[in-house]
Amino acid sequence: MNYYNEKRDFIRMRVETAITFEYEGETFDAVCIDLSSTGMQIETDASLPLSQGQSIRVLIPSSHPELTGLQADTEIQRLEKLDNGRISIGLAIISMQ
Repeated sequence: MNYYNEKRDFIRMRVETAITFEYEGETFDAVCIDLSSTGMQIETDASLPLSQGQSIRVLIPSSHPELTGLQADTEIQRLEKLDNGRISIGLAIISMQ
């Protein structure tokens, strides 16, 4: 029997929720695909000159009036152009507010 061994230190939760991110003073729409305590993967159709090592702020809204959303300062670890024209961005979370 084969068992899958997770290679990451933290398991990622599948999220798939609408988010926004800030880049150079502008806000762009994206979808958070998965989230862990140290990183996240987002997808966007925004055509931006992004590169590994750049910082972006991610804003995940809360649908519950009693809870504030998540704001995270992140660093781009990976960029991948997808077949559907979107961009997948792997982010390391630097700090959360």
